[in-house]
Amino acid sequence: MIVLGIDPGYATTGIGIVEIIGSKIKYIHHDAIITKASNAFPDRLLEISKQLDDIVTTYKPDSVAIESLFFSKNTKTAIDVAQARGVMVLVSKQHKKEVFNYTPPQVKSAVCGYGSAEKKQVQYMVQKLLNLNKIPKPDDAADALAIAICHAHSAKIRAL
Repeated sequence: MIVLGIDPGYATTGIGIVEIIGSKIKYIHHDAIITKASNAFPDRLLEISKQLDDIVTTYKPDSVAIESLFFSKNTKTAIDVAQARGVMVLVSKQHKKEVFNYTPPQVKSAVCGYGSAEKKQVQYMVQKLLNLNKIPKPDDAADALAIAICHAHSAKIRAL
């Protein structure tokens, strides 16, 4: 089963793709969708849509895991990221992919065994769990791989 993990954002959206083979999780790809701040917000959403459509078409994931949003301060940023996240869900559903949502503590717990793990701990564990030579960059892509790993663990549990 191929899993597409997405760390949502409108400036930078992390993309991480893994494959579940039995009890193993195999690294496939990571990247980031980056939009220009100088572009109008609707154009940025369109760019996210187009690039994500290409990624889903190319890698043909069986499911999509997206991190749930958590904001406590900047309401405008939260609303803009929520709109971008909506585009990501829409593109996934247009491709008839099942979408799963995970909170940041769920992702941290699945990857590090501790729901309050620091960002550097998560990145290190992603590198180790996927047997990579270095920590994936940008940080958003490492986060997206962590989300995909979280879903892989959840999918294994659901299969029991």
